[in-house]
Amino acid sequence: MQVGLIGLGIMGAPMARNLLRAGFDVTVATRTPGKAEKFAAENSSLGNVKAAGTPAEVAAASEVIVTMVTDSPDVVAVAQGEDGVFSAAKPNSIIIDMSTISPQVTRELAGEARQRGLYWLDAPVSGGEKGAIEGTLTIMVGGDEEALERARPVLAAMGKRITHFGPAGTGQSAKLCNQIMTSVNLLAVCEALTFGAKAGLDLATLHQALTGGAANSWALEVLGKKMIERDFKPAFMVRLQQKDLRLVMGAANANHTPLPAASLAHQLLAIVEAEGRGDDGTQSLLRVFERMAGLEKE
Repeated sequence: MQVGLIGLGIMGAPMARNLLRAGFDVTVATRTPGKAEKFAAENSSLGNVKAAGTPAEVAAASEVIVTMVTDSPDVVAVAQGEDGVFSAAKPNSIIIDMSTISPQVTRELAGEARQRGLYWLDAPVSGGEKGAIEGTLTIMVGGDEEALERARPVLAAMGKRITHFGPAGTGQSAKLCNQIMTSVNLLAVCEALTFGAKAGLDLATLHQALTGGAANSWALEVLGKKMIERDFKPAFMVRLQQKDLRLVMGAANANHTPLPAASLAHQLLAIVEAEGRGDDGTQSLLRVFERMAGLEKE
């Protein structure tokens, strides 16, 4: 099967490598000049990989086209823009958007794809950079079930838990549920570690204890450890979490769903952005709690 992948960022590059390791012929493209060519040269030992200059070139060479870009406008540009996927995709091709974008925009793109004789699956992921590297992403899928079954070997090369939720847009809605929980869990970890520090507890010992009990979560295990080690490098950037939370709030407003805890996380992360730390990892939120508690650290 010929597979294309558009977007070679923190997530897209390791996902493309896993497709190569699974034996797929892969054509890659990205918006950064020279990046696709560099990727192809550096990963030629993994399998048959080619660089393309535009999304249209990727689509023309592929039966399954994967997109992994930042936001709704980026996906729209990749699909509908000049030299976009829609302009060159062959009939019955499957487009799998693994970005996190608006469910409504997804439904609109899926409708246009259908009119063109194409299939559109929304398949956003959870698991972060680590999951992308290890090929263990959780993948939440909306769209045609038959197309999903055809594309399942491609998805299985990148993730371990693949769940179909229903028609177009439902995968994105499921991902937004994930982002609500990750943001609120992040809030809880920051609050608990700040409280522990003020109480004079050794945070490494506290982390060891809490990860063995009912309070455990991915946020505590992974991000809590980074917080204690003062490692604020991004696995998932604050500005991207904020983009996802804006999507959450937009969808919640549209269907009149109150989200008080997620709203608080969104506002507190805005403080991190206002300080110019939007490219930090989300665990950088700890610094806001520390300052509120009078714990001045770097």
